Amino acid sequence: MQRSDPHGPRSGLAAVSSALLAMSRRLEVRDVLRTIVASARALLDAEYAALGVPDDHGGFAQFVVDGISEEQWRRIGPLPRQHGILAAMLHQGGAERLADVREDPRFEGWPAAHPEMSDFLGLPIRDGEETLGALFLANKRSAPRERPGFTDEDEELLSLLAQHAAIALTNARLYERSRELTIAEERSRLAHELHDAVSQKLFSLRLTAQAAAALVDRDPTRAKDELHQVALLAAEAADELRAAVTELRPAALDEDGLVATLRNQVRVLDRAHTAHVTFACDGVRALPASQEEAVLRVAQEALHNALRHSGAGRIEVTLTRRTGPAAVLTVRDDGSGFSPSTVRSAGRHLGLVSMRDRAAGVGGRLTVHSEPDAGTTIELEVPGG
Repeated sequence: MQRSDPHGPRSGLAAVSSALLAMSRRLEVRDVLRTIVASARALLDAEYAALGVPDDHGGFAQFVVDGISEEQWRRIGPLPRQHGILAAMLHQGGAERLADVREDPRFEGWPAAHPEMSDFLGLPIRDGEETLGALFLANKRSAPRERPGFTDEDEELLSLLAQHAAIALTNARLYERSRELTIAEERSRLAHELHDAVSQKLFSLRLTAQAAAALVDRDPTRAKDELHQVALLAAEAADELRAAVTELRPAALDEDGLVATLRNQVRVLDRAHTAHVTFACDGVRALPASQEEAVLRVAQEALHNALRHSGAGRIEVTLTRRTGPAAVLTVRDDGSGFSPSTVRSAGRHLGLVSMRDRAAGVGGRLTVHSEPDAGTTIELEVPGG
């Protein structure tokens, strides 16, 4: 029986299953595209692989490559246009397999820094009548000398992969669309809250200013008190606006990730306030997008409470990994603390309801430990750390 080469191409049912599972586990479109390309290249043992997603203007909205370094890709230049063989892949229903792409009459040459490619296999990724993209492979590495290039079996395998890629890509698009709708709903809710909260503050501010004006001549002392109240109301209105703007402008989680975003925000707060604010992370690198957003929002709310209400001299933010697996956010301050039962009976929540809702929305758990004069610790545990 012939033994498989441990350093050769991946083959067999296990390899196919691994590739399909890898695609199905991704939720972001960009991650799905990268996984499709890497899976196809590994599965068919090609030197190069690429996937182009067309736009409506004769170019590509996205073009993901595997087998080319970032420096090579940068030197190649702008994304390709939809012409030649690339265009054929987008507008025909089946696969295109060529012994040497350079000899095809549709071939129009490479950019100066483009690597040389010969044997070629391409296939559109389709969802019904819609072409989602086109998958390209070049330079089969493990082909026997007497039969170089991609085979019928390779084409069949790529066709299977493309069918599942269409499902994974469609699911990712639906997921991103649902996130956009959720963000839009959240913005609408915040707009209503902003209108109600700030309108009330401004109404009180106007009445108090009118009272102060009426008292200036006959009771300067009371007028001074009213003006002091005007200043307090103005400060509260500014705080409401600042909090709402922070909520409406989400941090760049997609670009920087949760850890970097938290670290940057803590650094800014540490500079802007007298309290010493620190951040530490142990073992957590990335979480699903919805969980990262929930962790960030809870951290922002807890920090806002600590800085505004507790009089803390020190606030510690930590993000750690716990067996399970789970990720745990902890915001601990040495401030005045509070009695949770007193806060509830007074009709104040310090954002606890919002934080609990965010935790529940991602399958997490929020716990609050606080006592008067003993500081506060807020802990959020989410699965997937």
